[in-house]
Amino acid sequence: MSSSTQTATSGTPGPPGREPAPPELRAALADSGSVGLALFPLGLALGVLVVHSQLAWWWAPVFAGVVYAGSLEFLLIGLVTAATPLAQVASTAFLVNFRHVFYALSFPLHRVRGRWSRGYATFALTDEAYALTTGASAREWSGRRILWLQVLCQGYWVAGATIGAGGAALLPVRLDGLDFALTALFVVLAVDGYRTERDIPVPVTALVCALVARLLLPGQMLPVALGLFTAALLIRRSFTSKELTRA
Repeated sequence: MSSSTQTATSGTPGPPGREPAPPELRAALADSGSVGLALFPLGLALGVLVVHSQLAWWWAPVFAGVVYAGSLEFLLIGLVTAATPLAQVASTAFLVNFRHVFYALSFPLHRVRGRWSRGYATFALTDEAYALTTGASAREWSGRRILWLQVLCQGYWVAGATIGAGGAALLPVRLDGLDFALTALFVVLAVDGYRTERDIPVPVTALVCALVARLLLPGQMLPVALGLFTAALLIRRSFTSKELTRA
Protein backbone atom coordinates (compact mmCIF):
# COMPACT_ATOMS: atom_id res chain seq x y z
CA MET A 1 0.00 0.00 0.00
CA SER A 2 1.42 3.41 -0.93
CA SER A 3 2.10 6.12 1.61
CA SER A 4 -0.65 8.34 0.13
CA THR A 5 -3.20 5.55 0.52
CA GLN A 6 -2.09 4.99 4.11
CA THR A 7 -2.56 8.68 4.84
CA ALA A 8 -6.07 8.67 3.39
CA THR A 9 -7.17 5.58 5.29
CA SER A 10 -5.60 6.51 8.61
CA GLY A 11 -7.55 9.78 8.88
CA THR A 12 -4.45 11.96 9.08
CA PRO A 13 -5.37 15.65 8.51
CA GLY A 14 -4.57 17.16 5.14
CA PRO A 15 -2.36 20.15 4.42
CA PRO A 16 -2.13 22.82 7.16
CA GLY A 17 -3.98 25.33 4.99
CA ARG A 18 -7.03 23.09 4.93
CA GLU A 19 -7.21 22.13 8.59
CA PRO A 20 -10.76 22.07 9.95
CA ALA A 21 -11.93 24.81 12.29
CA PRO A 22 -11.46 24.18 16.02
CA PRO A 23 -14.40 22.30 17.57
CA GLU A 24 -15.07 25.22 19.93
CA LEU A 25 -15.44 27.57 16.94
CA ARG A 26 -17.78 25.19 15.12
CA ALA A 27 -19.89 24.84 18.26
CA ALA A 28 -19.95 28.61 18.77
CA LEU A 29 -21.09 29.13 15.18
CA ALA A 30 -24.05 26.86 15.82
CA ASP A 31 -24.76 28.53 19.17
CA SER A 32 -24.67 32.07 17.80
CA GLY A 33 -26.52 31.48 14.54
CA SER A 34 -29.95 32.59 15.75
CA VAL A 35 -28.49 35.61 17.54
CA GLY A 36 -26.54 36.57 14.44
CA LEU A 37 -29.78 36.73 12.47
CA ALA A 38 -30.84 39.55 14.80
CA LEU A 39 -27.50 41.28 15.41
CA PHE A 40 -26.48 41.65 11.76
CA PRO A 41 -29.60 43.50 10.51
CA LEU A 42 -29.67 45.59 13.67
CA GLY A 43 -26.06 46.51 12.95
CA LEU A 44 -27.13 47.51 9.44
CA ALA A 45 -29.69 49.86 10.97
CA LEU A 46 -27.02 51.37 13.23
CA GLY A 47 -24.68 51.97 10.30
CA VAL A 48 -27.35 53.63 8.19
CA LEU A 49 -28.44 55.79 11.14
CA VAL A 50 -24.85 56.95 11.69
CA VAL A 51 -24.62 58.23 8.11
CA HIS A 52 -28.09 59.79 8.20
CA SER A 53 -27.05 61.66 11.35
CA GLN A 54 -24.37 63.47 9.29
CA LEU A 55 -21.51 61.53 10.88
CA ALA A 56 -18.69 60.01 8.82
CA TRP A 57 -19.39 56.40 7.86
CA TRP A 58 -16.34 55.11 9.74
CA TRP A 59 -17.94 56.10 13.03
CA ALA A 60 -20.21 53.05 12.67
CA PRO A 61 -17.44 50.41 12.99
CA VAL A 62 -15.81 52.54 15.70
CA PHE A 63 -19.01 52.58 17.77
CA ALA A 64 -19.62 48.89 17.11
CA GLY A 65 -16.06 47.81 17.84
CA VAL A 66 -15.09 50.08 20.73
CA VAL A 67 -18.34 50.94 22.51
CA TYR A 68 -20.10 47.65 21.69
CA ALA A 69 -23.26 48.24 23.69
CA GLY A 70 -26.20 48.15 21.29
CA SER A 71 -28.71 50.35 23.10
CA LEU A 72 -26.04 52.82 24.17
CA GLU A 73 -24.67 53.07 20.62
CA PHE A 74 -28.04 54.17 19.26
CA LEU A 75 -28.30 56.73 22.08
CA LEU A 76 -24.71 57.81 21.55
CA ILE A 77 -25.43 58.91 18.00
CA GLY A 78 -27.90 61.49 19.23
CA LEU A 79 -25.65 62.51 22.11
CA VAL A 80 -22.67 63.04 19.80
CA THR A 81 -24.61 65.00 17.17
CA ALA A 82 -26.10 67.21 19.90
CA ALA A 83 -22.64 67.87 21.41
CA THR A 84 -23.85 66.61 24.78
CA PRO A 85 -21.55 67.36 27.75
CA LEU A 86 -19.26 64.48 28.68
CA ALA A 87 -20.67 64.21 32.21
CA GLN A 88 -24.18 63.63 30.85
CA VAL A 89 -22.87 61.05 28.37
CA ALA A 90 -21.11 59.22 31.20
CA SER A 91 -24.18 59.23 33.45
CA THR A 92 -26.38 57.96 30.61
CA ALA A 93 -23.90 55.19 29.81
CA PHE A 94 -23.78 54.18 33.47
CA LEU A 95 -27.55 53.97 33.85
CA VAL A 96 -28.13 52.20 30.53
CA ASN A 97 -25.45 49.57 31.18
CA PHE A 98 -25.86 49.24 34.95
CA ARG A 99 -27.55 45.86 34.44
CA HIS A 100 -24.18 44.41 33.46
CA VAL A 101 -23.12 44.62 37.11
CA PHE A 102 -25.72 41.96 37.87
CA TYR A 103 -24.79 39.94 34.78
CA ALA A 104 -21.30 39.51 36.20
CA LEU A 105 -22.67 37.69 39.25
CA SER A 106 -23.66 34.63 37.22
CA PHE A 107 -21.59 34.91 34.04
CA PRO A 108 -19.17 31.90 33.89
CA LEU A 109 -16.01 34.01 33.75
CA HIS A 110 -14.16 31.45 35.89
CA ARG A 111 -14.05 29.08 32.90
CA VAL A 112 -12.14 31.59 30.78
CA ARG A 113 -8.37 31.26 31.15
CA GLY A 114 -5.84 34.04 30.71
CA ARG A 115 -5.80 37.72 31.67
CA TRP A 116 -6.43 39.03 28.15
CA SER A 117 -9.14 36.46 27.48
CA ARG A 118 -10.94 37.39 30.67
CA GLY A 119 -10.60 41.06 29.85
CA TYR A 120 -12.23 40.57 26.47
CA ALA A 121 -14.95 38.30 27.91
CA THR A 122 -15.82 41.05 30.39
CA PHE A 123 -15.81 43.72 27.67
CA ALA A 124 -17.99 41.62 25.33
CA LEU A 125 -20.56 40.68 27.97
CA THR A 126 -23.69 41.74 26.10
CA ASP A 127 -27.32 40.80 26.68
CA GLU A 128 -27.14 38.16 23.97
CA ALA A 129 -23.88 36.64 25.21
CA TYR A 130 -25.18 36.51 28.76
CA ALA A 131 -28.43 34.86 27.72
CA LEU A 132 -26.61 32.18 25.72
CA THR A 133 -23.84 31.40 28.21
CA THR A 134 -25.95 31.19 31.37
CA GLY A 135 -28.64 28.84 30.10
CA ALA A 136 -29.00 25.23 31.18
CA SER A 137 -27.46 23.95 27.93
CA ALA A 138 -24.29 26.04 28.46
CA ARG A 139 -23.27 24.64 31.85
CA GLU A 140 -20.59 22.42 30.31
CA TRP A 141 -19.23 24.93 27.82
CA SER A 142 -15.50 25.51 27.86
CA GLY A 143 -13.92 28.93 28.18
CA ARG A 144 -12.81 28.85 24.54
CA ARG A 145 -16.31 28.13 23.36
CA ILE A 146 -17.60 31.10 25.37
CA LEU A 147 -14.90 33.35 23.92
CA TRP A 148 -15.59 32.24 20.36
CA LEU A 149 -19.28 32.92 20.92
CA GLN A 150 -18.55 36.47 22.06
CA VAL A 151 -16.14 37.09 19.19
CA LEU A 152 -18.73 35.92 16.67
CA CYS A 153 -21.49 38.04 18.21
CA GLN A 154 -19.32 41.14 17.98
CA GLY A 155 -18.32 40.15 14.47
CA TYR A 156 -21.98 40.04 13.37
CA TRP A 157 -22.54 43.45 14.92
CA VAL A 158 -19.44 45.15 13.50
CA ALA A 159 -19.97 43.65 10.04
CA GLY A 160 -23.58 44.79 9.95
CA ALA A 161 -22.72 48.32 11.10
CA THR A 162 -19.87 48.64 8.60
CA ILE A 163 -21.88 47.37 5.64
CA GLY A 164 -24.88 49.51 6.61
CA ALA A 165 -22.78 52.66 6.89
CA GLY A 166 -20.89 51.96 3.68
CA GLY A 167 -24.10 51.32 1.77
CA ALA A 168 -25.75 54.45 3.14
CA ALA A 169 -22.72 56.54 2.21
CA LEU A 170 -22.72 55.25 -1.37
CA LEU A 171 -26.48 55.26 -1.99
CA PRO A 172 -28.23 58.64 -1.57
CA VAL A 173 -31.40 57.02 -0.26
CA ARG A 174 -32.77 58.09 3.11
CA LEU A 175 -34.61 55.53 5.21
CA ASP A 176 -36.69 57.00 8.01
CA GLY A 177 -37.61 55.21 11.21
CA LEU A 178 -34.37 53.24 11.66
CA ASP A 179 -33.84 54.89 15.04
CA PHE A 180 -36.87 52.89 16.20
CA ALA A 181 -35.21 49.56 15.39
CA LEU A 182 -33.68 49.07 18.83
CA THR A 183 -36.89 50.14 20.55
CA ALA A 184 -38.79 47.56 18.52
CA LEU A 185 -36.25 44.89 19.44
CA PHE A 186 -36.61 45.56 23.16
CA VAL A 187 -40.40 45.60 22.85
CA VAL A 188 -40.21 42.12 21.33
CA LEU A 189 -37.82 40.96 24.07
CA ALA A 190 -40.14 42.38 26.73
CA VAL A 191 -43.13 40.57 25.23
CA ASP A 192 -41.17 37.31 25.08
CA GLY A 193 -40.04 37.80 28.68
CA TYR A 194 -43.61 38.35 29.81
CA ARG A 195 -44.79 35.26 28.00
CA THR A 196 -42.12 33.25 29.79
CA GLU A 197 -42.63 34.56 33.33
CA ARG A 198 -46.18 35.96 33.25
CA ASP A 199 -45.13 38.46 35.93
CA ILE A 200 -47.65 41.29 35.50
CA PRO A 201 -46.22 43.70 38.14
CA VAL A 202 -42.91 44.06 36.25
CA PRO A 203 -44.26 45.56 32.97
CA VAL A 204 -46.82 47.60 34.91
CA THR A 205 -44.07 49.03 37.11
CA ALA A 206 -41.96 49.82 34.05
CA LEU A 207 -44.86 51.66 32.43
CA VAL A 208 -45.59 53.68 35.59
CA CYS A 209 -41.91 54.64 35.94
CA ALA A 210 -41.81 55.78 32.31
CA LEU A 211 -44.94 57.91 32.72
CA VAL A 212 -43.66 59.49 35.95
CA ALA A 213 -40.32 60.30 34.32
CA ARG A 214 -42.13 61.75 31.31
CA LEU A 215 -44.19 64.05 33.53
CA LEU A 216 -41.42 65.11 35.93
CA LEU A 217 -38.35 65.41 33.69
CA PRO A 218 -39.25 64.92 30.02
CA GLY A 219 -35.79 66.02 28.92
CA GLN A 220 -34.16 63.29 31.03
CA MET A 221 -36.87 60.66 30.69
CA LEU A 222 -34.65 57.65 30.02
CA PRO A 223 -32.18 57.92 32.94
CA VAL A 224 -34.93 58.94 35.36
CA ALA A 225 -37.21 56.07 34.27
CA LEU A 226 -34.35 53.57 34.53
CA GLY A 227 -33.44 54.84 37.99
CA LEU A 228 -37.03 54.63 39.23
CA PHE A 229 -37.50 51.16 37.76
CA THR A 230 -34.27 49.89 39.33
CA ALA A 231 -35.31 51.28 42.72
CA ALA A 232 -38.75 49.69 42.39
CA LEU A 233 -37.25 46.29 41.56
CA LEU A 234 -34.88 46.51 44.54
CA ILE A 235 -37.75 47.38 46.89
CA ARG A 236 -39.83 44.53 45.53
CA ARG A 237 -36.89 42.18 45.91
CA SER A 238 -36.45 43.12 49.55
CA PHE A 239 -40.12 42.46 50.32
CA THR A 240 -40.02 39.14 48.47
CA SER A 241 -36.93 38.05 50.42
CA LYS A 242 -38.64 38.88 53.71
CA GLU A 243 -41.70 36.85 52.76
CA LEU A 244 -39.56 33.86 51.80
CA THR A 245 -37.67 34.14 55.10
CA ARG A 246 -40.90 34.14 57.10
CA ALA A 247 -42.22 31.16 55.17
